[in-house]
Amino acid sequence: MASLVCSQFKLSNAYIRNRRQVHNNGQIRLPKSFYWTPLHSGCLENTVLRCTKNLSWEASLPYASAEDGASIFKGTDVVEAIDTEEASQIPILQSDQDVVEVINEPSIQSTTFKLPMWLLGPSILLVTGIVPTLWLPLSSVFLGPNIAGLLSLVGLDCIFNIGAMLFFLMADACGRPEVNSSDLIRQIPTSYRFWNLAASTVGFLVPLALLFASRRGTLQPQMPFILFAVLLGPYLLLLSVQVLTEMLTWHWKSPVWLVAPVVYEGYRVLQLMRGLQLAGEITAPGWMVQSLRGLVSWWVLVLGIQLMRVAWFAGLNFANNSRYEASADNQ
Repeated sequence: MASLVCSQFKLSNAYIRNRRQVHNNGQIRLPKSFYWTPLHSGCLENTVLRCTKNLSWEASLPYASAEDGASIFKGTDVVEAIDTEEASQIPILQSDQDVVEVINEPSIQSTTFKLPMWLLGPSILLVTGIVPTLWLPLSSVFLGPNIAGLLSLVGLDCIFNIGAMLFFLMADACGRPEVNSSDLIRQIPTSYRFWNLAASTVGFLVPLALLFASRRGTLQPQMPFILFAVLLGPYLLLLSVQVLTEMLTWHWKSPVWLVAPVVYEGYRVLQLMRGLQLAGEITAPGWMVQSLRGLVSWWVLVLGIQLMRVAWFAGLNFANNSRYEASADNQ
C-alpha cells in the first residue's frame, strides 16, 4: 500500500468548448480532500490542484467500469467511477506544456443589455454637465454675490454630480467582470492613489491659503467671504465629492476607479472657467482672477497626467493580452 501524492496540474485560463456538458450549472464539484490554489506567474494565472488525503493505490486497471460502481482508487470514495467508453475523451496533462483553457464568454443577453449603456451613459454626462455649463445663461441662474447666487451655482454642480453617479453605475455594470476578482485591488498602484490624493490636497490648500491671506490683510484689496464662497465654494464642494468617490471605488474594487478622476477633473476645468466669468461680473480683485487662472492651469495639467495614465494602463493591458495569446498559440 503506497501513498499517492497528487502532482500539481497547471491550468492557465481557458478551456473546453462544447465537448462535455458540465453538470450542476457548469460548476465542477471536487471532493473535500481536494482544493484549488491559484498561482500567479507573470500575466498568466495558474491553478494548482492539490490533494490533502493519502490514497490507496492499486496498480491494476487505470479506469474502473461505471457499471460495477467501483472507484478508480479502490478502498476509497475520493474519485467517482469513470466509464471506459468516455475515457478517451478526458484530457490528460502529461507535461507543463499541456494547457487547458477556460474562458468565461459573456452571454448574448448580457451583451445586448450592455450595448445601449455605451451611448446612454456618456449622453447623461453630456446633458447634466456640459450643456448647463456652456449653453445655460448664467444671468438666468446667478442672482449675484449672495446666498441665493451661491445656492444656484451649487445646484448646477449637483445636477452634474447626479449625472456622473449614473454614468459611473452604468460604466461599472459594463466593465465589471462576471466573476468578481478578489485581486483587483492589487492592480491599483499605490503611486496612483498617492498622486490623486496629492493633487486633490493641493487643490484644497491653495484656495484656503488665499482665503487666509485675504482675511489677514496680506492680499489687498480684501475680498468678502460671500464673494469667495460664490467663486470657489462650489469648486471645493465638488472636489470633496471627487475624493470620496475615488476612495469608494478603491474600496468597492469598481472598474471605474481609473475613469472617475477624468470625469470630475474635466468638469472642474469648466467650473473654474465659469468662476472666471463670474469674477468679471462681480468685480473680483485682480489677485483672485490670477489665482483662478492658476487653478485652471493646474487642473489642466493634472487632467493631462490622468489621461496619460489611462493610456499607460490600456497599453499595459493590451501588451499582457498579446503576450498571453502568443504563448497560447505557441503551445
